[in-house]
Formats: sequence, C-alpha cells, structure tokens
Amino acid sequence: MVKRIVGAVVMLWCAGASTACQGRDDEVVELPVDLSPGPAIQDRADWEPVPLAACKLKPGMEQLPACGTLESFDLSGCDTESLRGLDRSGGYNLRFHGADIAADDTAQYIGVDHFAPLALGRRGALPLTRGADDHLLYSVYRETRPNRPALVMATVGCSAQARDHVKGCAVSCLAGHAPVVDTWEGRRVQWLPGEAESSGGLELLGEAGGHSGRAVDVFVAREHAYVVSIDDYFLGAGALQVYDVKDRQAPRLVKTVQFADDSYWNGVWAKGEALYIASAARGVLVFDITDPANPLFLRDLSGGAYTNVHTLFVDGDRLYSMVNAPDSEVHIHDVKNPREPVLLGHYRDSTVGVVRGSFPHDATSLNHRLFVSHWRGGLVILDAKDPANVKRLGAYVYPRATSHASRVAYFNNNLIAFEGGEDWGAHLRVLNLNDPANPTLIGEYQLPAWASIHNMELKGSRLYLAHYQHGLRVLDVSKPREPRPLGHFHTVRESDPNRGLDFWDGAIGIRLPGDGYVYVVDTTRGLLIFPEI
Repeated sequence: MVKRIVGAVVMLWCAGASTACQGRDDEVVELPVDLSPGPAIQDRADWEPVPLAACKLKPGMEQLPACGTLESFDLSGCDTESLRGLDRSGGYNLRFHGADIAADDTAQYIGVDHFAPLALGRRGALPLTRGADDHLLYSVYRETRPNRPALVMATVGCSAQARDHVKGCAVSCLAGHAPVVDTWEGRRVQWLPGEAESSGGLELLGEAGGHSGRAVDVFVAREHAYVVSIDDYFLGAGALQVYDVKDRQAPRLVKTVQFADDSYWNGVWAKGEALYIASAARGVLVFDITDPANPLFLRDLSGGAYTNVHTLFVDGDRLYSMVNAPDSEVHIHDVKNPREPVLLGHYRDSTVGVVRGSFPHDATSLNHRLFVSHWRGGLVILDAKDPANVKRLGAYVYPRATSHASRVAYFNNNLIAFEGGEDWGAHLRVLNLNDPANPTLIGEYQLPAWASIHNMELKGSRLYLAHYQHGLRVLDVSKPREPRPLGHFHTVRESDPNRGLDFWDGAIGIRLPGDGYVYVVDTTRGLLIFPEI
C-alpha cells in the first residue's frame, strides 16, 4: 500500500540517585535583562491544513497505466502560463500536503518523504515536457519489479505565485490500490534580500571538510572537535571524525571511526576522558578519549541489543539519552565514572502511543528540571531530581508541534525557554515557564518558512541558532519578548558539491565550548569555526 504523504518537506533542485548526580542542582543562572510585562501572544500553527494547489486527478484516471501521466492531471484550475516566469536556476524546498488534509487534520505528521526524491530528482531539475508545453513542470518515476505491483509517482506544476514560489500536485499510483494525491508548494532557497554572506562579525575563521556521511553534530573537548554524521546515499556512510582544532584557522582531520552496520550517529558529547555517541543501532556508544586524537571503543550501553538513541547530553554527573526505539523514553545514567555509566532510571511520557508522533527528540536541563523536546508532544517539563521517579510538571504544546530543541535560563528570576521546531514554518518560540503547568508564549522570532531551526546554544543573552539554509544566526535575547538579530553567516553555497539533497540541508549542529569560538557543522561543508560575538 502506498505510504501516506502529509506534512512532509523535501528539497527540489528547481524543479536510586542523590541530588549530587545533577551538577547544576544549586546553580541559578541570572541574566540582567528586561522582562517587563507585555501583551499575551496567541500561538499559531507553523502551517495550516489547507490544500496548496488547485490541480487534481481527473476522474477515470485513477488506475495504471493512465494514472501518473501528464494527461491524468486536471489543471483547469491552474495558471500554467505563470510557470514561464519561474526562476529555474537553483534549489527549491518543498512541502507536501494530502489533498484531503483539511478534513483529516488529526492524521498529520512530519516525516522523511519517500516519494519526492524519486519523482522529483534529488540532484537535478524537473525535466520539462515537450513541444508547446515546454514551460510546464512535470516529472514521473516508474518502477516495475518481479512479484511486486507496478508503481508510478508523478508531480506537476500548477502555478508560479512569484519567480521564486511555485505550487503543484503529485500522485502515487500503486497497482490494485487507490491513488494517493497530494498538493505541494516550493520556495526558492536563497539569501534574504539585502543580506551578504555574513554580518555582525561572524567571519569564518577555519573550515574542515573531508567528512563521510551527512555531518549532523559536534562536541569540542581537549582541543579536538568530534563530528558525527549519518548515512547518506550521496555523501557516504556515517562516521565519527576527529579534528585537531588547536589552530582554529586550520582544523585538521586526524581520525575517522566507522562501524559496519552501525553508522547512523546523530549526537555526540564528552565528559572527562569519555566520549558518548548516539547510535540508531546500539544506543549509546562509549569511547575512551584519554588520547583525544584516537578514540577507542569501549562498549555500548544496550549490551548489543537494538536500541535507537537519537540525541544525548551530559549535565554534571548525569547522561541523558533520548531513546526512540524499541521504546520511546528518556534514559538517565550516572557518569561520575565517565567510562562506566550506570543506569539510574528512565521516563516514558504519557503522550507516547496516544499522541501520534510524540517521542523524545532532544532535551536540556537546569536545576533538577529536565526539558524534553517531545515532537508532537511539545516541550515537556519534568522534575528529574529523583531519576528513578521522574515527575511530569507540564508541557507547552502548539498545533501540529514538532518540538525539536530548546535552551533554558533564568531571566530576572523568570524561567525562560527558547524552543524551536523542525518543520515548514517552524520558528523560535520564547516561553515563560514560571508555572510549568501553564507555560505561556511571550515572544517569537521567524525567518522565511522554507527553512527551520535545527539546534541552538544559549550563552548569556546571546542565542546562537543552526538554522539550516538560513545558516548560522545570532540573536540578542536580553529582551526575551523581542529577540533581535545580531549577526549571521550563510553556510550554504549553491556551488557546493551535493548541495540541496533535501529540506534538512545547511547549518545543522552547533556548540559553544567556552573557548571564545563557535563550532558549526554544515551537512555538506563539514566543520566551520567562528568567533563568538
């Protein structure tokens, strides 16, 4: 049966523990900021559940071989002539909505889409049709395999709203099944009007590529940057790659570590002489970095069993890991002896299995509080003082949430969270968490909807964002209600090899280790080093 495609986003090229376990239990971070009262903000969804284009499938064309042909699309409600003015010179980010999305809002989810990379092409423009209709956008993918039903997936342009904004329809046709019809919208990936490559003193100091896989996260310790990556069809197998960064202007690759059948490594952190990696196959991997340039594998915390850990972090003497499978829960380990983690407890949120798409994605902590970005479950606030009995205090949930990452601090005795989603239209939300049972939205910051935030770091009143195709962004949050841009650096260059593979492209990982520098990983370029501002 054809998998349902709704809310997906892709890229098109034009086309028993004591309190001592928590290192920051007694710390209160006070920032001298203005948090004067302001008007309440009504939250809004990142996108609305409405069809995106006027095209549809013609009656009687629902079955193969007609389904998926150009003639099978009803374009009578489209302005196909407007497609002549479409800028076809670069990359477009796309989102797909089901044709029945308005009537089926409860079933929406965000996910990696299996349809568009095949039908649209990951690395090339949409092929044009022939003859007088050569301005049209049309692409088709046909698949026939022994003992499997025939499959056709096709997409067509409907109208260009502007030179950099296009809408259309798509269909997936599987022999013997009803077709799945979607509408889509594409926006040109480009620098914002008037922006240069950088501003605010964010000048690139050093860069090191040569990584394998899609680079996704970085941790810096003992003058070495540990970059992890995930499998990618074009960029290779995921790996741990170690860079000597004693000379920030000339980081140097000194070690690559790869394991067969275990190369989706999405998060990395270090404590003392231990390095922890989030593996999608074996959970938390523990390495000895007594020699920081030569990590030595010690063990995995799953004992060899399948465990999918998506992210992890260390706070004081605790290691927190976000487990996606076989269970969706947070694991808490004691790491007083960094190379010998001991399980203290775990937490499974009440929304798991109840709210579709609720799972622990990432987290941060402060003063016994654990703040878990729980995707559709929103930002979940927990009392983790006793790791064997974690208590839920509340959550901030918005419509069609994709709560992905957050950072938290006290501002004039007010507990403030900066929360970012990962979806079309996802943006920065500023939350007051003084009453964890009733969090309130007090501020927002948003760039054009076609590129979302991925990760963030907060230092004092400076918030650093790894913002995918919008690059590295730095905000002054001394007035949390009104985040103000201080500087940026565009990591995405259209000339980069393998650029534009999908929506999750560009500045993705970020770390401020306190040495005066900002370390960013770009999915294609690898490790980039900047001065703090």
